[in-house]
Amino acid sequence: MSTIADNLQAVRRRISEALQGDTRTVTLVAVSKSKPAEKLREAHAAGCRDFGESYVQEALPKLASLADLDATWHFIGHLQGNKARDVARVFDWVHGVDRARLAQALARGLPPERPDLNVCIQVNISGEATKGGVAPGAALALAREVSAIPRLRLRGLMGMAAPTDDLTGQRRDFARLRAAREEIVAAGIPLDTLSMGMSDDFEAAIAEGSTMVRIGTAVFGARVTPAKAGAQSSDPGPGSPNAGVHLTRRDKA
Repeated sequence: MSTIADNLQAVRRRISEALQGDTRTVTLVAVSKSKPAEKLREAHAAGCRDFGESYVQEALPKLASLADLDATWHFIGHLQGNKARDVARVFDWVHGVDRARLAQALARGLPPERPDLNVCIQVNISGEATKGGVAPGAALALAREVSAIPRLRLRGLMGMAAPTDDLTGQRRDFARLRAAREEIVAAGIPLDTLSMGMSDDFEAAIAEGSTMVRIGTAVFGARVTPAKAGAQSSDPGPGSPNAGVHLTRRDKA
């Protein structure tokens, strides 16, 4: 059975091959939601420094137990405004900002001793109703609002492609995120991050300019998370067709 160190080495090799000689840096965020703290320690010992969590109530005690690690913590799930303060006080990045009100809540919740919070605007590049984010055409307007909020550092955009094994389709979705960033940069708002690409499609994302990939399954193996009573803030709502489902291609990192 492959170890986490083996898996990380394999993913890093695939990233290097996907870059095809491009010298840009692609950050590997190991998606550790539903994984116990000892698995994160194993990944950290293998050189991983960036970890992604989606569930606020699960993440808070986990991060507290790993406070001794030199790690960068990314919140990558859907975030409700009433959990923004909890996230702002312990995470270094928030990838799912999809409205100005949430950005303002994050800024208010950021402790004064903490550095500015890195944020990405989530853009719905697949057009699926089950995915969050603003439409590509609305990204510039939201970027203008978020970039003006003190204590937040707007770094870039985040998006997810539609679930398909078709490389052309994957690249088409990711190209929409790249184009949205180009529009925002042309408007005078600097962005250095495209957070796109998961275990099943990160090569296509890198081909379209990704600088940050969010990889869970290819690092830690498939996750099996039973539905819990009192779903946490990043779980699909009870009316969502994905409620209680954790093994579909759609939400597998």
